[in-house]
Amino acid sequence: MPRRDTTTTARAAGVTGLVFAGGLGRRMGGADKGLLLLDGRPLIERVLERFRPQVEHLLINANQNEARYAAFGHRVVPDRIGGFAGPLAGLHAGIIACLSLPQPARYLATVPCDSPFLPMDLVARLRQGLEGADAQIAVARTGDQAHPVFMLCRTGVLEDLSAYLEGGGRKMDAWYRRLPFAEIAFDDEAEAFANINTRDELAAFSAREGNA
Repeated sequence: MPRRDTTTTARAAGVTGLVFAGGLGRRMGGADKGLLLLDGRPLIERVLERFRPQVEHLLINANQNEARYAAFGHRVVPDRIGGFAGPLAGLHAGIIACLSLPQPARYLATVPCDSPFLPMDLVARLRQGLEGADAQIAVARTGDQAHPVFMLCRTGVLEDLSAYLEGGGRKMDAWYRRLPFAEIAFDDEAEAFANINTRDELAAFSAREGNA
């Protein structure tokens, strides 16, 4: 794996990154999306390449093929809640992992494994927006569309998140709107939030990459 850029790490001090790869890939026929190839490279490899320089530490949330994900050089954290409970279960596991680091992180930034074009300045802009609003959570937004899986949160939200999950809650937007939050506009990079949910979309993006 490439060496970490130490200058970038200094700028991202206190931020741990988490890549969501814990889903069942139902619209992909049950395939593990993060390991599918886009122009010969696994989707998660492309995500890690863009996300890694933005954070101090990096985790992968996965509930299957854990050894294959671990081969990318980062700690794999499975959900602590059974039944493939969605991104909030991954966030819950990620925050707990953050707090177990020798120097517990103040922030956790999240991205999905199926968005290989994510902004290179995602974390910096979310952090600026979160701190400027004195919020607990910052979420990316393009136009009228919020993208909750592109999130930066303070690790202190763990208690509220745990209570929400224990009460049966699973919806990210319903959860984060309970807390002080900010939605940060990325209208200049709307295409960067494109995600790949189906094999047809994968083929279309592969064709586009091949023609680039």
